Amino acid sequence: MSGRQERASWQDRYGPWAVVTGASDGIGRAFAEALAARQIKVVLVARRLAALQAVAAGIEARFGVSTRVIAADLEHVSEIRRVFDNISDLDIGLLVASAGFGTAGSFLQTDLDAELGMIDVNCRAVTAMTKMIAVRLAKRGGGIVLFGSIVAYQGVPNAANYAATKAFVQTLAEGLGAELAPYGIDVLSCAPGPVHSGFADRSRMRMGQAMQPQAVAEEALAALGCKTTVWPGMLSKILIGSLSTLPRFARTAIMGRIMAGMTKHLHDSQSQT
Repeated sequence: MSGRQERASWQDRYGPWAVVTGASDGIGRAFAEALAARQIKVVLVARRLAALQAVAAGIEARFGVSTRVIAADLEHVSEIRRVFDNISDLDIGLLVASAGFGTAGSFLQTDLDAELGMIDVNCRAVTAMTKMIAVRLAKRGGGIVLFGSIVAYQGVPNAANYAATKAFVQTLAEGLGAELAPYGIDVLSCAPGPVHSGFADRSRMRMGQAMQPQAVAEEALAALGCKTTVWPGMLSKILIGSLSTLPRFARTAIMGRIMAGMTKHLHDSQSQT
């Protein structure tokens, strides 16, 4: 397929507009730019207005496509509804629900509001966004990209609640993938390992061998319409493959050791206070 034919097929299938949450940096920004490169117009949603405006200006200058910026905190249902009020006039063909965050460290030490806010953003907001978009896509087809993780397949000490939110998203994507297929809606769970993004800063985890967000976006978009789940990068594929044959308790123990290495500095600081 030529480049021109590929762009046309993307616009026909998933255009003319896509909604990308968490679009101010990291994976969300990489998806927005990758879609704009395919000449799909993008609605950019995140909390920080100035950062979104900078991303929008860069996309319009580089790719010559229209953007719409909506600053919203998806932890609040009223903000989610406001997003949809602001896109009611657009023909949306794709949702990339990449907004989310994680906590790490001892469950006894983490902040309760942060833990509950994470459930709101990672689960409640994803469900609301997905449902509202899916109702529209059922009339015309399109796609939905949700974000699981390699931690979604077992309990993970020192990231127990985060792993639980990603298990929710993975299960949601798998169920909706089968349910929405007759409507011409492609549902994909993108389940990466460590990625260089703002996520690590907010969760305070130290990540080694992390992927670049652009590589995650390209591999996920290549899988959209072909798979239900994609594990971007060699590291995630190796981990998923090597752990898949083990019982859950063994996977939990192994992931617990990996997480302990990524959060050791948090335990050290907590023990000194």
